[in-house]
Amino acid sequence: MAKRRLRKKRVSKTHKKIGMAPGTVTYMGDKEDVSLHVEVIDYNKDHYSIKNYNTVEETYHLGTEDTITWTNITGLGNVDDIKRLGTFYNIHPLILEDIVDPHQRPRVDEYEDYIFVIAKMLYYKDKELVVEHISIVMGEDYVLTFQESEFDVFDGLRARLEAGRGRIRTEKSDYLLFCILDSVIDNYFLIVEALAEKIENLEDELFEDPQESASQEIQELKRESLRVRKNIFPLREVVSRLEKTEVSYVYPQTINYYKDLYDNIVQVIETIEIYRDMIWGMVDLYMSTMSNKMNNVMKVLTIIATIFIPLTFIAGIYGMNFDYMPELHYKYGYFVVWGIMIVMLVAMVYYFKRKKWL
Repeated sequence: MAKRRLRKKRVSKTHKKIGMAPGTVTYMGDKEDVSLHVEVIDYNKDHYSIKNYNTVEETYHLGTEDTITWTNITGLGNVDDIKRLGTFYNIHPLILEDIVDPHQRPRVDEYEDYIFVIAKMLYYKDKELVVEHISIVMGEDYVLTFQESEFDVFDGLRARLEAGRGRIRTEKSDYLLFCILDSVIDNYFLIVEALAEKIENLEDELFEDPQESASQEIQELKRESLRVRKNIFPLREVVSRLEKTEVSYVYPQTINYYKDLYDNIVQVIETIEIYRDMIWGMVDLYMSTMSNKMNNVMKVLTIIATIFIPLTFIAGIYGMNFDYMPELHYKYGYFVVWGIMIVMLVAMVYYFKRKKWL
């Protein structure tokens, strides 16, 4: 018997916000122990630099008018530092409140001086799906990204910036925002591939030799697919709004890239919807497979019982204690009865095989 998997009890932190004024910056996640780390990448066509800091004040005057500055802040539990950074960049308190709340859904807000975007980074760690909250603030010549932990999906983007590959070093901050979202969405394809592999493996198990634990595996896979869908689906609306935005710091030449980004997220969502239907269909497949397995067992037991019914009848007749029974005192009666039972046994097995019941 398979051991029942123990699930961690979810501890709600919603009560933290009850009674607080709007714009109160309070971290709502469970990674308070992540220390603050600030990575600053400053670049243009002819310049590139990357520096790391432990305080936000050191980053205030690093960028210049002719460069794009990407500041990546790790550790949302460091609320005071994030508030000081928000004050420097004149970020609205309601935005700061959402930055440190990992339970916010993906969305985009447009302001006079910047665009605010919430997205979700998805990746597998120790075979467990991890959903990482990421907030992005894009201004005319800067991009701020906020994340809970040090792991992210931007290593390829950092390598492109350092090597100067492609057009990224010649474009504005709106193109950097596209590249960040593109890295997030590209990683969604890896999540979809991993989900597809799990579905295929489970389908093979259901067709070949389903175990009782398969029902629990289906439920876990169903929960995982719903979690993926919940965090990816709203991003379609985010990219659609970015594609149609009319703010001055999103340039026309970048809109086509957002259109391509929209096509990618639609492709991911459609694939997830297909896999979701497949997972729901696995429940019926599991039930029908287990039913067929039980029917095969019952068929064998029924055939065995059917074979022994006439033999039991004969044995019962000749087991009665009457004095005047035919063949009761016949010298070879015992062997005749055995011969009849064996012939009946062979005849019924042959008949069942002809009917393809065996």
